[in-house]
Amino acid sequence: MTTMPDPAAACSVFYDGGCPICSREIALYQRLSEGQADRPAFENIAGDGAALPDGVSRDEALARFHVRLGSGEMVSGAAAFIALWRATPRFRLLGRLASIPPAPWLLEMCYRGFLKVRPLWRKA
Repeated sequence: MTTMPDPAAACSVFYDGGCPICSREIALYQRLSEGQADRPAFENIAGDGAALPDGVSRDEALARFHVRLGSGEMVSGAAAFIALWRATPRFRLLGRLASIPPAPWLLEMCYRGFLKVRPLWRKA
């Protein structure tokens, strides 16, 4: 059984600002975490020279959603969404529920399905 990490400190969120859906969703998380002491840091990795997650290539970073937890651990895909939800006050309960097996596995399967159609929305 896999336990989802609970970000004790602020996390860093690496997202594809060239994806309109991704940008709108991140804007929601940014608004909901305003004023939060341990607010996540949001890094748009779409532009040249953008700050990339350590040990992750630009192509890898653009291919999947990544979050670096306050502990330094890097998670991606559904695990990254769960970590972000747990770090965002209005989504915390969803993050906790999504951490209960088999939810992480099911969410990862849905995320992989989304990744197949996401290129249709990505800006060039």
